[in-house]
Amino acid sequence: MHIRRRKGLRKITFLVLTVFLLLNGVAYIHAYKFTHFAAPGTSKTANPQELSFVEKLTVLALGVSNPRPENKILPRSPFETIVLQSNVTIEGWYLKHRDSSVPAKGVVLICHGYGGEKSSMLDKAAIFDSLQYDCLLIDFMGSGGSAGNTTTIGFKVAEEVKTAYEYLVQRDGLPVYLFGTSMGAAAILKAANDYQLHPAGIMIECPFGSMYETVSARFKNMHAPIFPMARLLVFWGGVQNGFWAFGHNPADYAKAITVPTLLLWGERDKNVSYAETQAIFSHLAGPKQLKTYPLAGHENYLIKYRSAWSSDISQFLQMPSQQLKQ
Repeated sequence: MHIRRRKGLRKITFLVLTVFLLLNGVAYIHAYKFTHFAAPGTSKTANPQELSFVEKLTVLALGVSNPRPENKILPRSPFETIVLQSNVTIEGWYLKHRDSSVPAKGVVLICHGYGGEKSSMLDKAAIFDSLQYDCLLIDFMGSGGSAGNTTTIGFKVAEEVKTAYEYLVQRDGLPVYLFGTSMGAAAILKAANDYQLHPAGIMIECPFGSMYETVSARFKNMHAPIFPMARLLVFWGGVQNGFWAFGHNPADYAKAITVPTLLLWGERDKNVSYAETQAIFSHLAGPKQLKTYPLAGHENYLIKYRSAWSSDISQFLQMPSQQLKQ
């Protein structure tokens, strides 16, 4: 009887250990694919809604494929290529607003999202140009003309935001504004928190509340169980890239933000929840506004709301901070 029990216990222990190792192995692969770009030209994994059942199983087992982002187009107007040394060498495009007869009102540092690059932000730079603002669009590490092949979902690139911000402060003496979307927005919040940046204003689109929440959203979109894979993926992603990923929480960074801030969010966003958006907004310590777009998801808001987005940005830039909601 005792021998049978010991054998049964060994089998259970072996099974538990096997499942534990298997789950960690899959999570390790996912984390690596999520934070390391594939070679340029590699096929990108489609959105979960576009995948067949078999394709979803393949992605769940082997992770996503994200080719290294490349700048697809150049600015139509003259620009200056800027190279800055940060935690890695980063490349930017400086665009002076086109009406040279009117002095620039300020300069906007434009930060792209996950899997993006500076050329993907030229449409928004054009709107800032029409409002008489210069722009500096930067490639984060692993993207476009910047060095590396990895991304830390906004954690380490916060230093790159700081580097670019300090460059602009010293360049022409113009008021500096920060604009970012998704991962770029999270990086701005972290940079402002970690380095006590004090820009003239901050404009952020759909930043996630925490690393764990943004990873969980990806499992939800795949209709896959969140526990325990989301936590394992966050853990291994941090280990592989040298930081504690469970501490990467933009909702907490927001508590250090005292400058005027405009927060934008699409009400059909499946990657960033209303609760995350509200947490960030409630924690912002300075003058603030929240604008939402009913039919927008986690996407470029100019696709469906170009006029509304342009108006919201313009009004924010013109409005005295005391008129913003506290």
